[in-house]
Amino acid sequence: MAHPAQHDHQQHAGREHHEHHGHEGHAQHGHGGHGGGATTWAAAAQATLHCLTGCAIGEILGMVLGTAFGLHNGATVVLSILLAFVFGYALTMRGVLKAGLDVRTAAKVALAADTVSIIVMEIIDNTVMMTVPGAMDAGLGDLLFWLALAGSLLLAFVLTVPVNKWMIGKGRGHAVVHAYHQH
Repeated sequence: MAHPAQHDHQQHAGREHHEHHGHEGHAQHGHGGHGGGATTWAAAAQATLHCLTGCAIGEILGMVLGTAFGLHNGATVVLSILLAFVFGYALTMRGVLKAGLDVRTAAKVALAADTVSIIVMEIIDNTVMMTVPGAMDAGLGDLLFWLALAGSLLLAFVLTVPVNKWMIGKGRGHAVVHAYHQH
């Protein structure tokens, strides 16, 4: 079975696609390739920011909807997590679909690229929201709600960058998506 970061150039037959010859091109982009290459902190931060964008859209939307509709805290957290995964995967799929992948392959790439990152972010986001006294019970007009939510996303970013750096260095996470980027 081929490594997920390797893609079949035959499935792209007849389409224009920037060819990668192995993973040599990854080093110039700071993605290191397999086996703990020289992945930069900047590459890890960029991958985390990409993941955080989708995560934050879903997380904020879930918290806003749950709060606006007066859902129980548990239901609000579940809604936020579900939407974070939906938007996180959707943003990644959007990029790889543009590179010419079919929907099924794009979904597999998104799952491989973002699952661990989103899980880590969601654990951090929701732990902060649940542990800041009054944050989950604050209304949308309360500064506490927005400060806790912004703080949870910032902390999630900071703590997920090292996770993504390690994963990219192992040829996983965002490194899987990189194989399909158009340059």
